[in-house]
Amino acid sequence: MTTKLASPVALAFETETLRIQIVDILPLRELAHSVRNSVKYGQIAASIGEVGIIEPPVVARDRDDPSKYHLLDGHLRVDILRLRGDLEVVCLVATEDEAFTYNRRVSRIATIQEHKMILNAIKKGVPEERLARALNVNISNIRAKRNLLVGICPEAAELLRDKHVPMNAFTELRKLMPIRQIAAAQMMVAMNRYSISYAKSIVAGTPDDELVAGRHKVLKGLTDEQVALMERESAALDREFRLIEQSYGADHLDLVLALGYIQRLLGNARIVRHLARHHADLLGEFQKLVDIPKAA
Repeated sequence: MTTKLASPVALAFETETLRIQIVDILPLRELAHSVRNSVKYGQIAASIGEVGIIEPPVVARDRDDPSKYHLLDGHLRVDILRLRGDLEVVCLVATEDEAFTYNRRVSRIATIQEHKMILNAIKKGVPEERLARALNVNISNIRAKRNLLVGICPEAAELLRDKHVPMNAFTELRKLMPIRQIAAAQMMVAMNRYSISYAKSIVAGTPDDELVAGRHKVLKGLTDEQVALMERESAALDREFRLIEQSYGADHLDLVLALGYIQRLLGNARIVRHLARHHADLLGEFQKLVDIPKAA
C-alpha cells in the first residue's frame, strides 16, 4: 500500500528579505494630511528616528515590471522614510499579490502588557528618556506606565492582563482593598466595561471599610443618604452578579444545545415545509435564533 504524500505548504513570503529602493515601491493608497498629523503617525516617526525600522514593510512583486513592488503593508513607515529622505528600506516580499494588511490580524496591545514591555526594556538598560522618545510621549507617561500595577493586587492584575483598561481606571482601583479590587475586576470583565467612569462608579458604591486606609471617595453633589443608597445597591448588585455567575455556565450550555437542535430541525426540508405551512410564526422565530450567531 502506497502512502500519498501531502502537497507542500506554499510559503506566504520569500525566504529572504530584500533591500528595495523606495522610489520602486508603489503604495496602494495615498495618505491623507490628517493621517500625517495623527498621534499614531508621530509615534511611528519617533520610533523610527530613535531605533529604526523594527517590522519591515510588506511588498509584492509587480507581475508586469519585476523592478517595481506594490506596498501591501507599512504605508506609514514607508511614507515617513520617504519624507526623511531615506533612499531604500528592507522589506518582506509576499508571494501573493493581495491588498491585505497583516497588522490588522494583530490585536492592539493591552495596557498591562505594555506595562510589562516597558519594565523589561528598563531592566535591559534602556533609559526612560529613550523610551519616551521612541514612543513619542512625555517621560511622565512612561513612568506612569512603569508604575501601573503599584497598589494593584496580582489577582486583579491577572484578570485585566489582556484588557484595554485606561490608566486612570487603575488609579481608581488603587483606592480599593485587594478583595474589592478582585470583585471590581470581575465586574469589569463580566460587563465588558473598562472605562474610567465605570471604575469610579464601582468605587462610589464601595463601603468605607473596603477602601484603602487614607483613601476617601470624592462624590460631588451627593448627600450622605445618596452615597449610602449607592453602597447598598452596589452590594445588592454584587450578590446578583455572584448568583448569575454560578448559573451562567449551565445556562450557556443549555442554550448551545437548544440552538444546535433548532439548526438540525431547520436542516430538514420536510420539517421546514411543515412549519411554513402550519406554524409560519414559529418558523420565523427559529430562523431568527439561528441567525444570531451569524450576526455576532
